[in-house]
Amino acid sequence: MNTPPPPSAAVRTDGSPVRIGALVPLTRPGWVEAGRHLLAGLDLAVREVNDAGGIAGSPLELEVRDTAADPQRVAAAVEELHRLGAAAVVGEYHSVVARTAAARADALGLPFLCSSAVLDALTEGPTPWVARLAPAQSHGWRTYADFLLAAGHARIAVAVDPSVYWESGIRILREHLAPRGATVIELDMRELDPGAVCEALADHRATALLLLVGHPEPAVPLVERVRRDRRLDGVLIGAPAGQPEFSQWATLLGPLGAGVPFLRYLPERLGPLGARVGKALRERLAEEPSFVAFEGYDTVTVLAEALRSHGPDRARVAGSWPHVTVEGTRGRIRFSRTPGIGVWQWAWAPVQVVDRDPADPARFRIRHTG
Repeated sequence: MNTPPPPSAAVRTDGSPVRIGALVPLTRPGWVEAGRHLLAGLDLAVREVNDAGGIAGSPLELEVRDTAADPQRVAAAVEELHRLGAAAVVGEYHSVVARTAAARADALGLPFLCSSAVLDALTEGPTPWVARLAPAQSHGWRTYADFLLAAGHARIAVAVDPSVYWESGIRILREHLAPRGATVIELDMRELDPGAVCEALADHRATALLLLVGHPEPAVPLVERVRRDRRLDGVLIGAPAGQPEFSQWATLLGPLGAGVPFLRYLPERLGPLGARVGKALRERLAEEPSFVAFEGYDTVTVLAEALRSHGPDRARVAGSWPHVTVEGTRGRIRFSRTPGIGVWQWAWAPVQVVDRDPADPARFRIRHTG
């Protein structure tokens, strides 16, 4: 049984702020760069909503909580935001953490709009309380597998730090690649150092190595060792989870970090809204905004529309998911029920396979679109 919301979550008529909880990884071991971009997008959109008059005269107010990629920490944060009377919770980047946030939000009857986590099984079963903007992992990683096949790769090694997210990714790759004659070779990074990975790649005659590991450790030393092993000159290094998207990758690896394809959830060309928001995000971040920053902006855009049309009552916000249609930075956003996914899902955000151009590592090349 869902816990009823506190009185402060009811419809406001006095102009007091509408509180929104924001779950963001801002400290290690969370992916801090992703968290910074996500928060920049969330904050920019909140400021624009408030500059335009807020929600029926009430300003949006972000209550930011650092999740640090810790499921226990995020569970406590969701409980706290519930007690504070938040109308909804948004954000999160790490899939395992978002899954905990979704479970607590569902149990409490607190709407959760997930910005960036992709794990298909975000909840144990169907829930009316949770919606998601990021494409499901199965959708994006099948697109990545199609890219590998089109590039002629049939012996694909994966260097993996075992976790629910990485294991889900390996399963998706195997299920999609095996019927097409490709082999997935699993290399457990609990047992292997970068040198041993190079030996395994040579022994298995792998033509591609996918980094299903943390960043910067052990991803950076692994790239450095493979790139400098002349036996492996023809091996493609890939990172479907998006490690090369952020500037730290280029700073740490320089030219060695170029030519590593990853998944990015942006259209080939941004429309007028996306271009305007991209410019504003670039100024805020003092660097090129990642797709995660656009996900943050779109999150607040969607939630603001739900609040305007249905008010800040929690049950009404959750009830709005199948009815909200809004123009986001990356296309028109609407939610539906998707087979195998228990949350309301935008199906789908644009999907690209992108890498940093070896001729200019600051520039991205689109290698494949889904």
